[in-house]
Amino acid sequence: MTEVMIKRLGLQGDGVADGPIYVPLTLPGERVEGTLDSAQLTDVKILQPSSRRIAPPCRHFKSCGGCQLQHADDDFVADWKVDVVRRALETHGLETAFRTIETSPARSRRRAGFAARRTKKGAMVGFHGRASDTIVAIPDCQLLDPEVMKGISIAEQLALVGASRKASLSVMVTATQAGLDVSVTGGKPLDGPLRQQLAMVCDQLGLARLSWEDEVVAMRAPPVHRFDGIDISPPPGAFLQATAHGEAVLTRCVLEITEGARRVVDLFAGCGTFSLPLARHAEVHAVEGSAQMLAALDHGWRNADGLKPVTSEVRDLFRRPLMPDELQKAQAVVLDPPRAGADAQVAELAKVPPPRLAYVSCNPVTFARDAQALVKSGYHLDWIQVVDQFRWSAHVELAASFTASHIR
Repeated sequence: MTEVMIKRLGLQGDGVADGPIYVPLTLPGERVEGTLDSAQLTDVKILQPSSRRIAPPCRHFKSCGGCQLQHADDDFVADWKVDVVRRALETHGLETAFRTIETSPARSRRRAGFAARRTKKGAMVGFHGRASDTIVAIPDCQLLDPEVMKGISIAEQLALVGASRKASLSVMVTATQAGLDVSVTGGKPLDGPLRQQLAMVCDQLGLARLSWEDEVVAMRAPPVHRFDGIDISPPPGAFLQATAHGEAVLTRCVLEITEGARRVVDLFAGCGTFSLPLARHAEVHAVEGSAQMLAALDHGWRNADGLKPVTSEVRDLFRRPLMPDELQKAQAVVLDPPRAGADAQVAELAKVPPPRLAYVSCNPVTFARDAQALVKSGYHLDWIQVVDQFRWSAHVELAASFTASHIR
């Protein structure tokens, strides 16, 4: 057995000892022992627990891979997530003011991806186990909205109808105003009989929509999401914020940062999470790589009352970022890229800084890289709001306010 002292948490939420040696489900200051396997300690026994250690609120925590940090108290997790962002900035020589972290409540996740597999006796549904392909049943999950939890029985029925015995289904379940929106991948190829069976399942279970490998096979009612009271119907698998609480906090930050701007450019706009609320106060140009998501945004705008003009453009911002001449008229820019960040677009923003920039990020590492480039170009990083809408996970999100130096 190898005995180590945990010095810190890594970016994935694992404890890290000198070496480095990675020890899951541990906390800084704990003395532990286990079997050393390469750079990871397994079969871990806690010899000296941290005062921040608590009993996990979910009975599935030790076996399920959905959460990484239920063994730590809420204040510790909140401080750690803020510190993840702060240390990422320090790596690039940056510092700023941090607002108090906003944490989504338990049982508020409005979408989840279940794994489902046919068995000899029926079907098994749940999340994958920690560092495993094994499916762990989660009937008492403390993370998911009760409506989304209904997806467990739905996934079971879909596995019985459309899963092979050799592979598991991935069943994405999203709670919407019109009912559950369900999207399945990894199933049998669609044919006539399977289409009929899936349509029956959709009707019997009262689903809003059922998609199979991105093809809509049945729809009782268009799934509806509301952005600041504006209804949109997203395409299957479209990106949405994980919780209503998290979306509200991020939207509030974006509106504050862009306040007073008459023309806003929304980059990586998705289905309009920020574009549509912004259109209550400003003209918006929304840019997004998915034509389907922009079509949903446009339909929502056209069917809402009292909004200012919203134009849209399908464009791959990684390969074709907006250029300085296309940004000149913008009084504010919203940037909400995927985990890879937006280095190509940031390089163009740096050439002609619009007065205000709201940067929404789901990856502190790439955010800090982009923030350094923006600050070098003349922006000031005013403040950061950390948002924890992936409660008990190592995932960190944030909104950041940048102001061009020439208007400070």
